[in-house]
Amino acid sequence: MIESEILKHVQPLADFDWDSYEKGDTYSDKSQEELEKTYDQSLSKINDKEVVMGKVTSMNKREVVINIGYKSDGVISLNEFRYNPDLKIGDEVEVYIESQEDKKGQLVLSHKKARASRSWERVNAALDNDEIIKGYIKCRTKGGMIVDVFGIEAFLPGSQIDVKPIRDYDVFVGKTMEFKVVKINHEFKNVVVSHKALIEAELEQQKKDIISKLEKGQVLEGTVKNITSYGVFIDLGGVDGLIHITDLSWGRVQHPEEVVKLDEKINVVILDFDDDKKRIALGLKQLTPHPWDALDANLKVGDKVKGRVVVMADYGAFIEIATGVEGLIHVSEMSWAQHLRSAQDFMKVGDEVEAVVLTLDREERKMSLGIKQLKPDPWENIEVKYPVGSKHTAKVRNFTNFGVFAEIEEGVDGLIHISDLSWTKKIKHPSEMTQIGADIDVQVLEIDKDNRRLSLGHKQLEENPWDVFETIFTVGSVHEGTVVEMVDKGAVISLPYGVEGFATPKHLVKEDGSQAKIEEKLDFKVIEFNKDSKRIIVSHSRVFEDERPEAKEAAAEKKARKSAKKDKEEVTTTSSSNNVEKTTLGDIEELAALKEKLAGNENK
Repeated sequence: MIESEILKHVQPLADFDWDSYEKGDTYSDKSQEELEKTYDQSLSKINDKEVVMGKVTSMNKREVVINIGYKSDGVISLNEFRYNPDLKIGDEVEVYIESQEDKKGQLVLSHKKARASRSWERVNAALDNDEIIKGYIKCRTKGGMIVDVFGIEAFLPGSQIDVKPIRDYDVFVGKTMEFKVVKINHEFKNVVVSHKALIEAELEQQKKDIISKLEKGQVLEGTVKNITSYGVFIDLGGVDGLIHITDLSWGRVQHPEEVVKLDEKINVVILDFDDDKKRIALGLKQLTPHPWDALDANLKVGDKVKGRVVVMADYGAFIEIATGVEGLIHVSEMSWAQHLRSAQDFMKVGDEVEAVVLTLDREERKMSLGIKQLKPDPWENIEVKYPVGSKHTAKVRNFTNFGVFAEIEEGVDGLIHISDLSWTKKIKHPSEMTQIGADIDVQVLEIDKDNRRLSLGHKQLEENPWDVFETIFTVGSVHEGTVVEMVDKGAVISLPYGVEGFATPKHLVKEDGSQAKIEEKLDFKVIEFNKDSKRIIVSHSRVFEDERPEAKEAAAEKKARKSAKKDKEEVTTTSSSNNVEKTTLGDIEELAALKEKLAGNENK
């Protein structure tokens, strides 16, 4: 009953389209249109080439899916978001609609183009408003880095990366950092940004706080910021100070890198600063006691010490016997030798040496050392080792115009006077006989122990040939000679046995009246012989003049005049009676004048 009643009231819809139902279309044409209209109204109105905001709905290692409220989502490469490594699902980003549908019906978006379309507006606004912006460091370039800012390639100078000097630029590549726009060149579309400007603002306040609390003697912790050849710059937390190389260590420092390293944290003491506290002098060695204060209290003059050569100079060497404790070995304390040499002849930097303490002043912190004192003084027993008359082999050390300085052993020098080099040869300079560095045989002539001087001789090793020459070159004897040198007052004549004589111009006249020439061989008569002064006066003219009668008379007259002159001198003074009469050039000239006078009388 109930079931029949229900069936009675159920009637089919008069306008139901059974044909559409069979095809799967459950809506009428009117309903379909209304549904499509409602759907279209629910979607965003978008146009190509437009910039809109979208939301990140999903992302992976390669792509980011963006919903802009359109019927389909857009996909953008993750590379376009490299500048923003913090991107996450739910973030809103700007996108540029390149196409609502591509060939595959896909919405085509670009975040890079969206940033570029507004980049210049945003960069200019950031500069005007002093805004802090984010940028992605793409790569290195000459003098700095290239930074992606709003899709624009901006330049980050190396000096604007940090307040500290940058040693490795590559560590910043690929990083996203905050910047300030500091300069825009609209003509060339150049943008310059700075990260340092952000840090400086913070450091300036720290700097003021630190400077206001600075005091001399204050110990602070700092970081090694930069190392130069003359010192080390320390970052005290926004304020820089300098440790000069001399304040790094009590010892010698060739380069600050021997003491500190970059980025190392160290304690320093404030030594001084200017009125504005812009220049701060720091010290490191002052944090440790002075090495002289820790020097062995028992160390005294005469003690032996060992050390290392740290500095060389021509006048001596500085020896470090302990860190910060040095002594000077003067070059005169390196050898007993009298002739001074350069200190480099004895040692070099880095050598380990042993020395004797000569002076020690703890208050002035000065010490002098010596190494020659490690050997006995050769002058202590000089009379025994090198007595007068002893013969030795010496080494030529130096020349002077008056002689040769020769060293018998280290510290024992002597002088060979030029007159003691040869019995016969007229030596003008010692280099004619020997050379520096050569060995020479000597005989000790005299010892001056107080002044540490020896008088040496070379010719004394042979017998004095002038004792023999005295019997050969007697006055009046004739010998063959050669004119070897012409001088203003006459000529040097080479005689037998290597002896040289001298003849004045008047005694060089030949019998035919011509003058003797150099290299000419002639007979010469000895008119004076002096063994003490080693002088022989000869004459060629006398050889033929003395054979004439008038010459014999002149000689007799001269002999009588000499005798009269001698008697007169003995009567006049006692002192002059001891003088030995010598034939002089004046006598020879007087003899020539007398000869001319006699010749004149004979003609009359």
